[in-house]
Amino acid sequence: MLWDVFCRVIDNFGDIGVCWRLACDLAQRGHQVRLWVDDAQALAWMAPQVRWQADAAMGIPTGQGQAGVTVCHWQDAQQLDVVAPGVQAGDVVVEAFGCDPPDAFLARMQARATQGSSAQWVNLEYLSAEDYVERSHGLRSPVWSGVAKGLHKRFFYPGFTAATGGLLREPGLIARRESETGSSSARQHWLSQLGLQLPPDAHLVLLFCYESAPVGDLLDRLAALAHQGPETHVLLTPGPATRLARAWVQTKGAAAPAFASRLHELPPLPQADFDRLLWCCDLNLVRGEDSAVRALWAGRPHIWHIYEQDDGVHAAKLDAFMARWQAGWPAALQAEVRAWWLAWNRLGPMPVQLPDWRSPDAPWRKHSEKARVRLLAQQDLTSQLLQFIASSG
Repeated sequence: MLWDVFCRVIDNFGDIGVCWRLACDLAQRGHQVRLWVDDAQALAWMAPQVRWQADAAMGIPTGQGQAGVTVCHWQDAQQLDVVAPGVQAGDVVVEAFGCDPPDAFLARMQARATQGSSAQWVNLEYLSAEDYVERSHGLRSPVWSGVAKGLHKRFFYPGFTAATGGLLREPGLIARRESETGSSSARQHWLSQLGLQLPPDAHLVLLFCYESAPVGDLLDRLAALAHQGPETHVLLTPGPATRLARAWVQTKGAAAPAFASRLHELPPLPQADFDRLLWCCDLNLVRGEDSAVRALWAGRPHIWHIYEQDDGVHAAKLDAFMARWQAGWPAALQAEVRAWWLAWNRLGPMPVQLPDWRSPDAPWRKHSEKARVRLLAQQDLTSQLLQFIASSG
């Protein structure tokens, strides 16, 4: 089948990250995907194999380089009659996160429906662990006005239960995790390719956050561990994590602890390498939807920095996420980890110290792995989406 996936880049890299993973997963399963995106800049590092070139078949410039996936400019979909009169709507149209495909493309969908071969229209929603997801998953929404009048879309909700659409997890992901970073030597080899020459027994922390994260408080607590056992090193992603860590060092001035030398600034990484980074680290602090799910599959202790919303609804979303992920954990561990998640999102006071995340048998580590295994029993999102389409075709 031919899929058209529409994506607006709103929440930094999370939207395009999810859509790129979905497009690649569909392509790996034999489908053709056109990814229409309004800002493709992040693909320069997220998917460096993509190269823009003239596309004789479509009549517009497209991004090529990933088998089965064609990246297209959103603005070209807005003026199809002018720039690409021969382009028709695909068999399935996915609007990611309610982004509303352009009217010119909706007109192509309407034309296809008039010919008796309607495209299936799916609204892929944001991930949430809240109860409303189960009630809303699969609901049909008719369009009553505008260019798409008479068509209908259906809602597809990712989630953590059998009554939702599951989580993105491409085939072979867990096997790759074990083969590529499952041993200390494999981990060291891959880290060395990033220019990181670290002690084999070093404890690694990944920091990927928004600007509001209390990074200084975290680094204070990690620095306090500097003389306890093997070295702790912090891997800083570009953007806020790096800026805030630099500010912490500058604030300390001449009194900056030796721990400052264990802060490592990383370049932007392709998605596959970001996954490997999560697998290599002992504690992952991540932000946004795409990275949150990838941290789950890493099965290591992690803290999620949720995207803050002005109306404060992110607090309830975070609470629901914690409840799902920590189901069955000992009460004391739940309380410790929950306190850190809340503090990291500035929804509670900063605890004095982190729960144990370094010991091989640390409860946080053990129960994170158990939670990952529990989620692996759930069918992945793309498989469920394909069944969703097949059952309604």
